[in-house]
Amino acid sequence: MPHHAQPQHDSEPPAIAVQLNHTAVYAHDRQLSAEFIAAILGVEVGAPFGPFLPVDLGNGVTLDYYEKRDEPIQPQHYAFLVPDERFDAMIARLEAVGVTYYADPGHTDPGRINRLFGGRGAYFDDPSGHNMEIITRPYIRP
Repeated sequence: MPHHAQPQHDSEPPAIAVQLNHTAVYAHDRQLSAEFIAAILGVEVGAPFGPFLPVDLGNGVTLDYYEKRDEPIQPQHYAFLVPDERFDAMIARLEAVGVTYYADPGHTDPGRINRLFGGRGAYFDDPSGHNMEIITRPYIRP
């Protein structure tokens, strides 16, 4: 008789936490986009894995860049929780490569950061138009 997983009841803790392991990030040029975000965040681009070029974020999550040269790319939003002591270096790297950062997700407040939830944050576009965000404190949710 096959074993079926029993549904969890509200009073029982989950048997295992669900974690994001990887996600595909579409790019016009996977090498350019992967190297860009890796450089800004201060992480490494991994070896190609099939059609993907991975960027390991160091917390068990990998961004797998996938090239779509002849199709439009729907911009997505990716937010990275970064150590406060590395935030200034990331802003400096954005400035060094001439990428404008913004205090707001709509990109109306250029060259400024925000101080949401007692931390610091900024938004910027990657080479394929994805709205990237770096924050030093997670959002407080109701």
